[in-house]
Amino acid sequence: MHSRKILIVGGVAAGMKTACRLRRLDADAEITVIDRTKNISYGACPLPYYIEGLYDDLMEVRKTPVGVLRDETFFANVKGFTTLTRSEATAIDRDAKTVTIRSLDEDRVQTLSYDTLVMATGNTPIVPPVPGHDLDGVLPLKTMEHAEQLDALADTAKNAVVVGGGLIGLEVAEALTKRGINVTLLEMKDQVMATALDFSSAAIVHRELRKNGVNLRLAEPLLRIEGQDRVEKVITEQGEYPADMVIMAIGVRPVTELAKDAGIELGTTGAIAVNDQMQTNDPAIYAVGDCVESIDQLTGKPVYVPLGSTANKHGRVAANVIAGQADRFPGILGSLVVKVFDLNVARTGLSAEDARLNGYDSVSLIATSPDIAHLYPGNKPIIIKLIADRQTRKLLGAQIVGPGVVDKRLDVVASAVTMGATVDQLAQFDLCYAPPFANAMDALIQAANAMRNKLDGLADSMSPCEAVDLVNSGEPVILLDVRSPAEYEEIRIPGATLVPLGALRKRLDELPKDQLIIPFCKLSLRGFEAQIILQQAGFTNVRYMEGGVLAWPYEFE
Repeated sequence: MHSRKILIVGGVAAGMKTACRLRRLDADAEITVIDRTKNISYGACPLPYYIEGLYDDLMEVRKTPVGVLRDETFFANVKGFTTLTRSEATAIDRDAKTVTIRSLDEDRVQTLSYDTLVMATGNTPIVPPVPGHDLDGVLPLKTMEHAEQLDALADTAKNAVVVGGGLIGLEVAEALTKRGINVTLLEMKDQVMATALDFSSAAIVHRELRKNGVNLRLAEPLLRIEGQDRVEKVITEQGEYPADMVIMAIGVRPVTELAKDAGIELGTTGAIAVNDQMQTNDPAIYAVGDCVESIDQLTGKPVYVPLGSTANKHGRVAANVIAGQADRFPGILGSLVVKVFDLNVARTGLSAEDARLNGYDSVSLIATSPDIAHLYPGNKPIIIKLIADRQTRKLLGAQIVGPGVVDKRLDVVASAVTMGATVDQLAQFDLCYAPPFANAMDALIQAANAMRNKLDGLADSMSPCEAVDLVNSGEPVILLDVRSPAEYEEIRIPGATLVPLGALRKRLDELPKDQLIIPFCKLSLRGFEAQIILQQAGFTNVRYMEGGVLAWPYEFE
């Protein structure tokens, strides 16, 4: 009996994870990885930080934590399988179980047979075919080669235009700004991270970008790029912007041509469709990583959210199943985190808008709190937005932004949503406490309790964006600032009326009972207290502003 032949097309994250895991489970299998590039097994996520200058050796993205380069020799000697680089898989014969391989450096074509084939073909950047997209100085950021080119351009560039306000676009905008380059960020939608964040969260990111000098242009699509041989400027409907370099960061699409030509089914997202064992419609062919669609755990619908974390999980599941171990991939929640200057931004599950579109009767709430004890040096605020189902009270998602620690809270929410926890259960999670790490009631538990109050009818509230919409509509509204006079003098929301919380009971007669009153403070703990005081005094139209001044995404006085 011959050893099983396993071919893996694609040697970056998912492909190499599959190969390494398979070798651990099967010492005899003949494993071959095929990749059309020379730079295999690299992490693309650190590339913006190379451009920023946070590390000098680009090869770090291909090294182990102890500095060993993950090249063909490493995988042969340490992992025990063969890697064919600069080799392109051009065709699959499913009946004969063969793959045709063309050498990109030699005039040579070979055919390799397989018992099991794994597709890990990844994705490719979307570059819109606008006039001038092929000028020198116009590049996406996907590969190590792209990073080298962009780093060289940044040495002399004075002006850069980043097209797209997703994760890569935000990271590159920060990297180039810190290189001393004037950056214009074009986003065709009315907010950044439009598929990940609600507007209330994205608006805080907008303010952070502008605060750090990024010329953020929202709802402004790219029309054309102009220059003589090299890029010189970018043209939109609203204006033109000088550019010595242009970074295309509007997204990626799965690389599926090889699979499609072989009759492998694609899903509704355009990526390869697989079952929960990463198996395609051909039982001998699996697919993993950025060429594959996943299932949203909450909606049960196919989604395409390419992330390195997901790719590695795909690879492990596929390897386990191929090796005969029971395993399945349960789907994703779209959990992600990104650093934008001094702001940390994280999200998981459904946004409020996604929940509504998927038929949930959802409730959202914004709560602001310091990430550690307020008396401990270095505390920083975080703004938590929770989304829950009104009937079942189950968590549906969260968005957390702020200069404080957001990732650990987001990971707790992701765990809770995965396990089907309710807001009430989240509020009772036994999270660790010490002043250097958290409040006695962690910021997440405070947010969960605020959501419980809202669900139980004990609190009536609105987001800052909703408050602004009401003010702009012309409806009679009183924005009631219940902070101290000193806080009010330092910074204030335009048009707000100051009545400190300690004086509110004595000054009730100054407030009209026939208008909507929206009390708020720094965090809106006092705003909630003010709502209770006003309601107990007979005011029937009171809703406190969630998140307070710290969650206000607009201009201040």
